[in-house]
Amino acid sequence: MSTQIKYAYRRHNTWIYRRTYPVQLQEILGSSLKRSLHTADAKVAAKRVVELNTTFDAIVQEAEAQIANPEHLTAPAHIAIAVPRYQRARLLGEEQVQEVAAVYLAEVSNRLRPGSYKSVRFALDLLTSHLGEHKLGDLNGTLGKEVLGYVARLSPNIRKYSDAQGASLAELAALSEEHEGVSLTAQTQRRIWRQLQQFLDWCVRAGHLETNPWDGLQVKERPEVRSHRVLTDAQVSLLLNANDRVLHSALLFCLLTGMRSGEACGLLAEDISTKGNLGRFVQIMPNHLRPLKSKAAERVVPLHPVLEQLLDQRLPSTGRLFPSLTVDRVVKRYAYLRSVHRELHSTVFHSTRKWFITQCERTGVPEHFTASLVGHQSARSENKLTYGLYSAGISDTQKREIIDQIRLPQEVLL
Repeated sequence: MSTQIKYAYRRHNTWIYRRTYPVQLQEILGSSLKRSLHTADAKVAAKRVVELNTTFDAIVQEAEAQIANPEHLTAPAHIAIAVPRYQRARLLGEEQVQEVAAVYLAEVSNRLRPGSYKSVRFALDLLTSHLGEHKLGDLNGTLGKEVLGYVARLSPNIRKYSDAQGASLAELAALSEEHEGVSLTAQTQRRIWRQLQQFLDWCVRAGHLETNPWDGLQVKERPEVRSHRVLTDAQVSLLLNANDRVLHSALLFCLLTGMRSGEACGLLAEDISTKGNLGRFVQIMPNHLRPLKSKAAERVVPLHPVLEQLLDQRLPSTGRLFPSLTVDRVVKRYAYLRSVHRELHSTVFHSTRKWFITQCERTGVPEHFTASLVGHQSARSENKLTYGLYSAGISDTQKREIIDQIRLPQEVLL
């Protein structure tokens, strides 16, 4: 005896819901509500029919209320009721890599900062260009080693070539060897691989996979951190004497406070306050323009006399202190300065922060004092207990004494 469900029938092994609207409502609703239940299981279909019956009753009730209103004769009817849609069940690992990767990117875009999201998207683009049409369940150790091998052959600038646009991972690896013959550093390779591993771990947590098929695979080459150089006094003089129309004021601020570029770009005039005879201070805190890197980055820093003079003479008294600056523009403008002045080779805008920290060290400032000024995690004790939990930090007077010791090179023309 075949199973029967009221308002549903079986077609090609799939249950279909169909219920006819009352005759007087068919002019505005159509003849019937029809939906595929996307299941062959009668018990599942019966539950979904109950849900759709509730929706059907709500639609009819809303439509009857609108017909009873004389205004419906002059305005089109709008029924603000969502009808449930059902997805066909799929076996574990049956989804394509590119489909699941799109869902993952949509999720992480809501919680990652633009720079971090761009990095994750680049890694996933490499994966989907090579294995996008594969099913998740088909991923195995052999394919993982293959991806690792191609990533190891990529060059740092491969995406900048016109013939690399739309190329797959394998094609990018071949083009890298053809155009440059220089591969990514082991540190960059590890970052890309870690992001792919995080994607697969997410697939496991989300129920798309039972286990991570690439767990245990890793970049064999040992990473070597290539840190950007600290600015020398000669380079600081060169940067400030260039008096760049875009970066000059931001350079001064970051050289004399140790701020990150993102912190400087988000500064508001309202962040500046005066504390009696200690002068002016800037409060670095999250706002609508930018978040902060960590909780430790939220801090109060005294302004150097040079910066107080800059505020009075050149910077806005309300709103953003640097209204035209974004982190992206800072990075690109500094790259332009580096191309014009070859003496700046191997430095980046972040080198201004390193210069400030170096000046603190050379004037004998304790490391944990400097950490308080630049927003680093407390370095006051190995177990981070005594000072980290019990101390309120250094005083404003101590901060002022540290800042006043910082001196710009004599060659700087202000």
